[in-house]
Amino acid sequence: VATLKNTNQVYDWIYLDPSRRAENNRRVFRLEDCTPNVAEILPLLFSKSDNILLKTAPMLDIQEGLRSLRQVDGIHIIAVQNEVKELLWALSNSPGTEPEIVAVNFNRKQEDTFNFTLSEEQASESRFSEPQSYLYEPNAALLKAGAFKTIGKRYQLAKLHPHSHLYTGDKAVPFPGRRFKILAVHPYSKKLPFKKANVTTRNFPMSVAALRKKHRIAEGGDSYIFFTKNIEEQLVAVECVKF
Repeated sequence: VATLKNTNQVYDWIYLDPSRRAENNRRVFRLEDCTPNVAEILPLLFSKSDNILLKTAPMLDIQEGLRSLRQVDGIHIIAVQNEVKELLWALSNSPGTEPEIVAVNFNRKQEDTFNFTLSEEQASESRFSEPQSYLYEPNAALLKAGAFKTIGKRYQLAKLHPHSHLYTGDKAVPFPGRRFKILAVHPYSKKLPFKKANVTTRNFPMSVAALRKKHRIAEGGDSYIFFTKNIEEQLVAVECVKF
């Protein structure tokens, strides 16, 4: 900050990665808790460059960031092998009418990218359905982005439940996330026919660890079980295989 104050140099871009450590080496992620507080020094930054690239913690809420930062031109959510690593904020002295949100997940074999805007998300409507032939789970970057209605509209898929963020359809389609063929849908009960499976919970009142312990489900194998709620608010176990 002192260097920028004392120079007449103008830059094409300024890149910032504020410190996320507070007193006692405590981790922080809110903009006002980081050093420097970028929201406070934006006038100085824009006096030295028309373009600013800011890296923030993945835990920062996107809506909170939009409220604190001015002139956001784009937001890039970066995930590596389905783990969100960073949020990158492109700020501009001449931003577009609305920031574009880009959710990127880098896998070993491919890169999944999904672009959308918040107005597109707000204008979209979700369809709901019982599980059909296929189940789709968005990658971590998409879940962080909050494109829950846009995903379904873009890929013509229905959601299992408003809060589950699992999607279903009767056709196999390309999708930025994991794809499964549904074998069966089991009402949740004390007795389940699973001995070994990969377990995931979405909008379910028990954790994966608790389910494994209660039902004695060993980890691994080719089966994938999604414990979730259906549109009728019933607890179900959706048995799948990857494809």
